[in-house]
Amino acid sequence: QVQLVESGGGLVQAGGSLRLSCAASGLTCSRYTMGWFRQAPGKERVFVAAISWSGGNTFYEDSVKGRFTISRDDAKNTVNLHMNSLKPEDTAVYYCAATKSYGRYWLQGSYDYWGQGTQVTVSS
Repeated sequence: QVQLVESGGGLVQAGGSLRLSCAASGLTCSRYTMGWFRQAPGKERVFVAAISWSGGNTFYEDSVKGRFTISRDDAKNTVNLHMNSLKPEDTAVYYCAATKSYGRYWLQGSYDYWGQGTQVTVSS
């Protein structure tokens, strides 16, 4: 049974940093494209970042480029999202997801497995 469990969310002031982690069981992260999505209150869930199964390619939504970094720890079978220079508009529930496919990493429908999400709140 596949499980993705996010952690690391919380309340932070604008300009601060957080590191989200996604612990996987039942699958090996290095064999999947792993992604992070977020859903702000009253809005649809949207793509944030992804890392290819090889680890050699990373992808970011424009508004987080230069502030967020996605990485993978193969020894721990986790995927992390390092978030710096946080803004109030980054407030959302952040979800980890996994897919066997490589293309269309920005589409929710491409992903096979999802975590339950972790809340990130950025105060101004």
